[in-house]
Amino acid sequence: MTRVPRKLRQKMIKKVTSFALILLIVSVTALPALGDDDDETNFIVLDQGSTVDYYKSYGEPIIRASVTGDPELTRGETVDLKVKIANTGVIDGFKRLNANQKRINDSTEETVALAEMEEEEEATTAKDIEATLRSETKYIEVESTANLQSVEELETGDTETLSYTIKIDSDTPAGNYELLLPVSYQYQANVKTVTADAINLGITGVEYSRVYETKNETLRIPISVKSGPKFKVTNVTGNLVQGESKLINVTYKNTREEVAKDALARIIVMSPLSTEKSIVRLGDIGPGEEKTASFEISADQEALVKNYGINSEIKYIDEDGETSFSESMKVHIPLKATEKKFSITGIAIILIIVIALYQIINVHRKRNQNDENASNDENASGDENE
Repeated sequence: MTRVPRKLRQKMIKKVTSFALILLIVSVTALPALGDDDDETNFIVLDQGSTVDYYKSYGEPIIRASVTGDPELTRGETVDLKVKIANTGVIDGFKRLNANQKRINDSTEETVALAEMEEEEEATTAKDIEATLRSETKYIEVESTANLQSVEELETGDTETLSYTIKIDSDTPAGNYELLLPVSYQYQANVKTVTADAINLGITGVEYSRVYETKNETLRIPISVKSGPKFKVTNVTGNLVQGESKLINVTYKNTREEVAKDALARIIVMSPLSTEKSIVRLGDIGPGEEKTASFEISADQEALVKNYGINSEIKYIDEDGETSFSESMKVHIPLKATEKKFSITGIAIILIIVIALYQIINVHRKRNQNDENASNDENASGDENE
């Protein structure tokens, strides 16, 4: 076997490495970057020796976002929020570049240059848009299901509606909030006309080489949470007793910033409890104000002795003149056992039994006494006869 000299072997390795590097560069620069567009033009990136750049456009997509419908939300609700994104990008102008114009015949050069300028107008089209909604406050939660929304293409002047589900906490303070919408998309940054030199790279049927850039930005979506009354039970007095009706006093407090007009308090009781009047009028309840409602509640004789949780709510007129209802509130009431005591009938029966026993004992005693007297008389008579 013939041994290859060391210097020759190193020289061969260098040639193979250089050839592999050239193939890698050609494969990266000559292969399509994004595929075909609507007019079947390949989106590829070629080197400067295979392209001519006649024009540079000034413009790119401008993405705006806003809520579709009423942006004023209510505490405690889950909302299917519709977010509209719009592309308002415009071409501000074109700049003619000093390209090497010898690569295309003078007779067709201007036509080719103008055609490239028309292709530059696609710079305002956003492609492969991805958008995710985020909340910066603990009071507003964005559900993760289908949070990532995508749009294939959005031309300038067009709009698209995205849908997200958000939940407003019942303790959310009234006021203005912002949701964040990070978006990512691609847009055409430059177009170059492909020359005949591209054939040397094996590229045919391609008119333009396009350069795309990725843009990331965060859009802000303003919303607001509607003000309104919020109630809580602050005090409960009174106890329930088996087989009796008792008066229970429930105190409600308006913890929010709006007046609840013409408020009505309502309790919902179920067996073994009952009430004949479940609604009590409270009147207007201002911010921070408390009102007490009194309910007469009856408990069955066989009711289990424990603490009962009764549902309660308040119906009121809000600041818009609409009828509204508070969240359900629990009213906790203890139930006690009936005190053990004798009834009048029981006492009478006992007295009758005592009297009967007394009479029986008295009769029995008198009978014994009579028998003794009779026995004594007989003994006395016998003594006399002797």
